[in-house]
Amino acid sequence: MAQNMKELIYTNLGRMPYAQVLKMQLGLVEKVKACPEGPAYMLLVEHDPPVITRGRRGGDENILASTELLKAKGIELHDTARGGDVTYHGPGQLVGYPIIRVDRKGRSVHGYIRDLEEVLIQLLARFDIKAKRVEGFTGVWVGEEKIAAIGVAVSRWVTYHGFALNVCPDLSHFGLIIPCGLKGKAVTSMAKILKKEITPEQLIEPLLECFHNVFGFETHTS
Repeated sequence: MAQNMKELIYTNLGRMPYAQVLKMQLGLVEKVKACPEGPAYMLLVEHDPPVITRGRRGGDENILASTELLKAKGIELHDTARGGDVTYHGPGQLVGYPIIRVDRKGRSVHGYIRDLEEVLIQLLARFDIKAKRVEGFTGVWVGEEKIAAIGVAVSRWVTYHGFALNVCPDLSHFGLIIPCGLKGKAVTSMAKILKKEITPEQLIEPLLECFHNVFGFETHTS
């Protein structure tokens, strides 16, 4: 039964282009579908080159930069199957793509998203950052500023896409879009809040511990 799937195999990809990682995700989705009793997976990555992704609800009106400007800045643009609107990924973000059978804890995508938020809230607390949910919005916030975006897709109860935590990205790139379609909402990062250098690599071990706390997986590297 899917509920016996307690192992999560993670891969730290370092820096990698978006399209290449998406192909890897889709391959793992099929692998999990084919073996419901097998392990879950998670890909951890910083996207390089930077990329703007447009979810199923995304519109051109939330991309403020022209195609020419994005090209000049070396920023790619991709449409995606995940929920949500427009978001940005780039170096300095810790992006996680869990490939998990959502029906292992009941067929609730909403509950799965809340669990991802809880993982990130617990992770940020370890760095003395008090993060929270904001009612009516998906993601994680510090004060009135968003620090992590979440957007998922589900295929036959197997999740893909995931979360992006702003560790030390170039925050000016968020000015090229209306992040998640939320006008007037600012974004922040761990480096900005802590006022010191911090890298995504430093967060991987505590992230996996928080993932274990929330989801109950035993984590192993591939």
